[in-house]
Amino acid sequence: MAQGSSYPGARPTAELAPLDPVWRRIRDEADEAVRAEPLLGGMIHANVLHHGTLERALACRFALKLASAELSEQILREIADAAYAEDPRLGAAARADLVAVEDRDPACHRLIEPLLYFKGFQALQAYRVAHWLWRQGRRDFALLVQSRISELYSIDIHPAARVGQGIMIDHAHAIVIGETALVGDNVSMLHSVTLGGTGKDDGDRHPKIGDGVLIGAGAEVLGNITVGACSRIAAGSVVLSDVPACKTVAGVPARIVGEAGCAQPARSMDQLLRDNA
Repeated sequence: MAQGSSYPGARPTAELAPLDPVWRRIRDEADEAVRAEPLLGGMIHANVLHHGTLERALACRFALKLASAELSEQILREIADAAYAEDPRLGAAARADLVAVEDRDPACHRLIEPLLYFKGFQALQAYRVAHWLWRQGRRDFALLVQSRISELYSIDIHPAARVGQGIMIDHAHAIVIGETALVGDNVSMLHSVTLGGTGKDDGDRHPKIGDGVLIGAGAEVLGNITVGACSRIAAGSVVLSDVPACKTVAGVPARIVGEAGCAQPARSMDQLLRDNA
């Protein structure tokens, strides 16, 4: 049986593609990419065109990238296929993440680019599988996947952390998201962001980031604090206390320096501090 239709209830690609505009676009972009660069035809076929659904393509990419001497590609593929089959929210979140990256990253011109080339998107989808394992009570497997994600992508998201959808992590180097952190929907963050604790106490000790927040490069948000929806955290800031919704904070330690400047800072990606921010 062809890949993409080997699990119960699967439907042929010809039936599924018109029902999934994101997947249809990715397949069209893959066809165009193969025509433009035939030497990449094997890679693009293996990761995109051989699959009937985005979920199957994501599972393939997850297994191929994270495979190691300790974790075989086959085992990882079985884990990811089970996760996507049992929890449709994973596929829905991946689609929202893809659209978010294309919308907010000026370096992204096609949906296929995050799927194949952007480590922020790939690491986030791998975290989602690890989070599924954690919720299944398979904590050792989840932690091993977390370790591989950190080794491969330089992104460390604890599998117990809760991350919403429509997330864009630009450049995505040295991201740390702690065990009890919560990240809402439609959040954007740049490289070297830390959502961490302030000591070694156990329990709820990590930040809660509201919907639509923009976190600049190198920002550190520490402790069990709340960052209100649609706020902005300036690059290099150290946030140690709650941030109200729709405000801009900057500095070490961070303080309120003005309004957020727009209704959706995570989407506008405007990081400049102005006198009337």
